[in-house]
Amino acid sequence: MTFAGLLLTGSPLSAEEAGVFTLGEINISSAKNSKDQTSGYGGSVISNEDAWKFARDTLDQAVTLAPGVTASNSGGPRNERLIYVRGFDRFQTPLSIDGIRVYLPADNRLDFGRFLTADVSEIQIAKGYDSVLDGPGGMGGAINLVTRKAQKEVDGEIRAGMLWGQDGTFEGGSTYMFLGTKQPTYYAQGSFSFLGTKGWMLSHEFTPTTIQSSGFRDHSDTTDGRGMVKIGLTPNATDEYSINYIKQFGRKGAPLHVSDPIVASSRYWDWPYWNIQNIYFLSNTALGDNAYLKSRIFYNTFDNSLYSYDDKNLSTQSLPKSFQSAYHDFALGGSFEAGINFGTVDTLKGTFQYRRDNHVEWQGTFSTKAPCVANIICFREPNQTTTEDTYTVAIENTWHVTNEFDFVQGFAYNWRHMLRAQDFNTTDGFINYPLKDIGAPDAQGALIWRYREDAKLFANISSRVRFPTIFDRFSSRFGGAVSNPGLQPERATNYQIGWATTFDGKAEFSTAAFVSDVKNLIQSVPFIYNNTALSQSQNIGNGYFVGIEAAGTYSILENLMIGGNLTFIRRSITSPTSPYVQPTGVPFAQGFLYATYRPEAVPGLSFTPNLELADSRWTSNSAGTYYYKTGSYQLLNFQTTYQVGPNFEVQAGLRNILDQNYQLWDGFPEPGRSIFANMRVTF
Repeated sequence: MTFAGLLLTGSPLSAEEAGVFTLGEINISSAKNSKDQTSGYGGSVISNEDAWKFARDTLDQAVTLAPGVTASNSGGPRNERLIYVRGFDRFQTPLSIDGIRVYLPADNRLDFGRFLTADVSEIQIAKGYDSVLDGPGGMGGAINLVTRKAQKEVDGEIRAGMLWGQDGTFEGGSTYMFLGTKQPTYYAQGSFSFLGTKGWMLSHEFTPTTIQSSGFRDHSDTTDGRGMVKIGLTPNATDEYSINYIKQFGRKGAPLHVSDPIVASSRYWDWPYWNIQNIYFLSNTALGDNAYLKSRIFYNTFDNSLYSYDDKNLSTQSLPKSFQSAYHDFALGGSFEAGINFGTVDTLKGTFQYRRDNHVEWQGTFSTKAPCVANIICFREPNQTTTEDTYTVAIENTWHVTNEFDFVQGFAYNWRHMLRAQDFNTTDGFINYPLKDIGAPDAQGALIWRYREDAKLFANISSRVRFPTIFDRFSSRFGGAVSNPGLQPERATNYQIGWATTFDGKAEFSTAAFVSDVKNLIQSVPFIYNNTALSQSQNIGNGYFVGIEAAGTYSILENLMIGGNLTFIRRSITSPTSPYVQPTGVPFAQGFLYATYRPEAVPGLSFTPNLELADSRWTSNSAGTYYYKTGSYQLLNFQTTYQVGPNFEVQAGLRNILDQNYQLWDGFPEPGRSIFANMRVTF
């Protein structure tokens, strides 16, 4: 990896050597490279080479290479892969592609397993401290996927991979193709990545139930792909202008809870499509020797469908619980950022951002009663629309106290203007919810002391808010909830101190201690409305997160390296209205350890055993009325790579070699042992 604070898989590469699209990076200081921009504030960067080496094909798999980041499962029928950054979930940690936020305006229930890593040059992870210049919502940090940029006159790569279950049964495969060119004044490229599986196999230790047999996990099939086109102009050494188009498509099944009894209300869901489309323009223009102007202008769409069936065979839709639900959303907007250096003493930056989110949904229901016919929509709701605008004004100042010491201050004000919020039911028809605007400030400060060229100390504090989603405020959850338009934003005040250094060019080490004080936590809680038991999103109380993380590498010999990271985090929730609620999804302790050995007798060959560790984490039963701990694991993995020639590499390995049977969420076991093989050709 590219800096102290993560696993160093080899000599650090420059952004150009790694194919990093620097225009798509999010920057939180005046530093000249992403290494200092991120690690100087306790963040992490995962390179494309890291994801390849450890065979991490999806975002949720790749981010666990970084300390302080946890992957989990959403549980329930949604089959979503989750990411927690120092205990903060997907609602509190924004995801961006090239600095353009991926936001689903209805509920922002991002499924991180849908995002592939083959065409991502680096994954930037801000933890606790996410610059106010990056926009609203960075309550617990931020994740930015930086796409790849062609670096040669002819720049290309082809990858292919296959997956097998523990008994040799074929599970699926992947492919990636990239072709581009970089010329003196322009670049152009296209890429396509794909990962498709018919499902994954359970551990041999899994005990079959009446719901789930042994072998393949029912309805665990997925299909994901992403195509990208990038064209850019580089008229001189400082300026760059780029237009980008991304089309991402996906579909997935939804495994059932393995032990909940089948009842009339059991949910049998499937996602026929889960598609994202982005078109965006990025620019950087130098204004003399000491100033710049950056812009980001975008138009994004999100199309999603959810089908509910009568039974687990997913073949019939005739009961009242069966439906077809569709979202058709778009977002448009942009940002302008300007900065100026006042000699070598001070750097001042400011930004203005605007975003419009428009959500349209409808639902079709079924019945076998005349004149309706099974599997044909009997009643289709009219389209319901919700529209809101978000504005941000932010300023960040870096005082270069000395050449080695920086003092950074940031302030922003964010506000949301709700234009329309609609719902529909067969009793009342259209419902127009009361509209409520809301605004809130963000503020932060940081100290960075680079007391040696290869060592730094840092401390920072950041107070950030997260506005509730449309789902939080207005969703009826298929008739099971009541709205709460006056829901207040969450706020986290994050404190952090850290140290990063290298030793004699052979070792790297970093550590950070952090505390987060969270106010107005949003949680869905039981609610009695008109003598009916429902749920409602409420500000239930406060949270307190405290932890420490460390990461390092050491080159024991010229051909032997060890590395890894450890994280300890304790979370607690204080809720007067829901004293039984526990913070789910994140273990107290977790780690990743590895060794890479390159035998001198066989140049180009390497062996990399690694171990993933975690203790138990809180989970709840399906009703949300009982909490207990689960999810402890010790996963032994192994991969070997052979450089066949200068431009041809093959890789093979095993995951979960000991075939552990474990679950991260009540009733949803994780995959057992699996085998993979990959190859890549570059030119």
